[in-house]
Amino acid sequence: MTVDEYIASFPEDVRTKLAQVRTAIRENAPEAEESFAYQMPAYKSGGRPLVYFAGFKNHIGFYATPTGHSKFAAELSKFKQGKGSVQFPLNEPMPLDLIARIVRFRVTENIEKKRK
Repeated sequence: MTVDEYIASFPEDVRTKLAQVRTAIRENAPEAEESFAYQMPAYKSGGRPLVYFAGFKNHIGFYATPTGHSKFAAELSKFKQGKGSVQFPLNEPMPLDLIARIVRFRVTENIEKKRK
């Protein structure tokens, strides 16, 4: 399955939100490799996992590995969270600026890890 096919498999309201998240990731990590892992869209930079996202009935799941979540813990605290995940409700605007900042942080982090 491709990311396009994955997004297309959802109802229109969810598709719109998934597309917004995908755009935020691609604009802030243009060199990232887009693939599919754990049955969801996945992105790698520098050969390392960057972020993942997934659509659900009532939310968009966003997975930025532990460091992405811990670095932005205060801003993410208003959202329901699980181990390594955050849930952005479908009935609210996607926090695209926050997603963009998390992605940029993770890109920088992967670059720094690669240099070591």
